[in-house]
Amino acid sequence: MINKGEWMSNADRAVLGPLGPNDPQEIAGYRLLAKIGEGGMGSVYFSRTRGNQPVALKVIRREFAQEQDFRARFEHEVQAARRVQGYHIVPVLDHDTSGEQPWLATAFVPGLPLDEALASHGPLPLPAVFQLIGCTAQALHSVHAASVVHRDLKPSNILLGSNGPWVIDFGIARATDTTQLTRSGGFIGTPQYMSPEHALGKQVTPATDIFALGLIAAVVATGRHPYGDGAGISIAASIANTPQQAPDLSGYPDALRPLLERCLAADAAQRPLPAEIAEWCRKSAGRELRDFADWLPAPVTAEIARREQLAQTPPQPAQTPPQPSYTPTHAPEPARPAYAPTQASGPVHPAYAPTQGPTGGAHSPVYG
Repeated sequence: MINKGEWMSNADRAVLGPLGPNDPQEIAGYRLLAKIGEGGMGSVYFSRTRGNQPVALKVIRREFAQEQDFRARFEHEVQAARRVQGYHIVPVLDHDTSGEQPWLATAFVPGLPLDEALASHGPLPLPAVFQLIGCTAQALHSVHAASVVHRDLKPSNILLGSNGPWVIDFGIARATDTTQLTRSGGFIGTPQYMSPEHALGKQVTPATDIFALGLIAAVVATGRHPYGDGAGISIAASIANTPQQAPDLSGYPDALRPLLERCLAADAAQRPLPAEIAEWCRKSAGRELRDFADWLPAPVTAEIARREQLAQTPPQPAQTPPQPSYTPTHAPEPARPAYAPTQASGPVHPAYAPTQGPTGGAHSPVYG
């Protein structure tokens, strides 16, 4: 008999882990095959549709489900997210807000979260940075075209795959805003990747995502945050002060600095549009953005390949539940390769420290 506590190495658990004694075996007809991760808003499980399409099923905690305002916001935001389609977007396939525990299902990508890649392997070479940022900008173009703002773009919400980067959790963060503010009395989102207007509590627009993308570009290229390496709240305070004191970008590569200066403009109206960023990055990368042959360093590519292989044979539950009687709905386009937890499984690279949450603890990898 397989011992669930021993059958998988620590590195493997960063991709798919066995179900625990308190985990459900089935949700709304989806048979849960493994646990992907857990965060402040709930847990994420690996499952498959009846058509054998792999999905990541995100189940909201019961305490949030008891709040009708949250349910209404969650329904609205998920419906908006389901409208988003495009390259480098992990699509929302199915959801339910009426049950005891709300949930949503997205396509499953056995990729490597960007924050883990930075922690384990350090900054990326500049051509890979330009390709990553350019493709993420294309994803943001699709998100914004559907009248959705990500609001919590950060390294842990970008997955590196063999076929490019993938953006997850777009449009979901706003559904938790009032609930999280009531419970924590603090910021919504991740302080290190907020825009000045977000940090000041002003209206959030698509330009907020562009500011976050600029911060990500700086960190991915050098391992250094433009606003320093202090605690999350102190960084947010510095970001909020950007109109009075812009970040010092003198230490960043010359080829990258013009992009950082524009994306990190204090005036949201001065930031570039996603399409402009994508084209600029295409030229700077020296290759087409969707040419993913050897686009990442070999150690990162090897880790992605390992995760893809593990996802082919996820752990099987100890007890087989009855055959599902529910046929999940499908997105209108084929599912793409969607979620892995953002907890580094190896030693942290000295050039990068994982994101810290508002209280100084590790930021939730599943629900920002």
